[in-house]
Amino acid sequence: MSNFKLKTIDKTFRPEAKFKAFLLAVISFGLAYGLYKGVIDNYLAEVAAMTQFDRGVSEFFRELPGALMIFILALLYNFSAEKFFKTGTFIAVLGMGMLALAPASKVLVTLCIFIYSLGEHMQLGMRSTLSLVYARENKGGAALGVQTAIYEIGTLAGYLGVIILFWLLSKGTGLFKPIFLLAACIYGLGFLFSLKLTSSTQTDKARSRFYFRKKYFKYYMLELFYGARKQIFFTFGPYVLVLFYKASAMTISLLFAVSAISCFIASPFIGRIIDKLGYKIVMISDTLILVIVCFFYGFAHHLFAFNIAFIICCLNYILDSVISLASMAANVYVQDISDTNDEVRATISTGLSINHVISILIALFGGWIWQVLGIETLFILSAILGLFNSAYAATIKVKNK
Repeated sequence: MSNFKLKTIDKTFRPEAKFKAFLLAVISFGLAYGLYKGVIDNYLAEVAAMTQFDRGVSEFFRELPGALMIFILALLYNFSAEKFFKTGTFIAVLGMGMLALAPASKVLVTLCIFIYSLGEHMQLGMRSTLSLVYARENKGGAALGVQTAIYEIGTLAGYLGVIILFWLLSKGTGLFKPIFLLAACIYGLGFLFSLKLTSSTQTDKARSRFYFRKKYFKYYMLELFYGARKQIFFTFGPYVLVLFYKASAMTISLLFAVSAISCFIASPFIGRIIDKLGYKIVMISDTLILVIVCFFYGFAHHLFAFNIAFIICCLNYILDSVISLASMAANVYVQDISDTNDEVRATISTGLSINHVISILIALFGGWIWQVLGIETLFILSAILGLFNSAYAATIKVKNK
């Protein structure tokens, strides 16, 4: 089976392209991210002593590079995709290394997260560009699929690594710094692989500017609602489990691993549902399900015993991860009303920028809402945003086919 998969990869990428070094770098990034993500929420709560509001501030700075990426791309317009990719990787290694070595003060930790996120966002966009450029003719989609799958495998391995390390060595806070250092070393290994990419691929110009057209206004609004509701769960979902329910890093990593596996299994099914039922029905339905998820996440501790409420919140976190896959429907909608593939890429790129802008605002105010008004209000807000998303999606006019 492994030989078959290797042959499939060989048939996907051009033989003269240094795709093996590229894919080894990608799996290194995934593994490092899995280690980092598996412990960062517990580290912020248990070691850096960040409150709900502090967590929102740190997430604001983590998301800020995504919103600034268009300007960074414009500033470094003369960089090839490979050079941009390597530069981002080096910055990510620097940020992760600083996180492992710097004192656990709130300001320093937030600065380290910002530097790491800046590097991560820089190489993130170039991963898709390089996958498409290194692909054989008419194999662009397959190349993106391979690259994404390899990254996700690395991330899952990182989560499992955290579980094994805490199970074998410790249940306290002493492993956080060594795990960050291990992640920095693995990211550094990925940087060494990236140095073998010596081509000079032009960056995707569609990513270096905003692309607004009136016919995509509804898509931009859908991205606005989606970015807001997504950020609440991405930032505060795990932090509720850590800060309120006292979940350990081992438990959080196990939850992330189960969530990743669930999404891996559910992704093709949701894709088929979008094709069968249509993007409009899926966009309306997924956010209606979200209302139920938000209700139990915000009020489970009022309705059930503490341990039962914790399990319900974990199940709801996994369910939210799965229904978030339905965001693919918005991309299908863009493709349906667009005139060219370049227009699709430019529009989705602008949508991602809008998504990031609203995400950083929600991250900042979400922590304040939780700290001042409570968990219940925070997830009521998420449910309301979901209802707005459904109502807006219902106004879309689908082409007769």
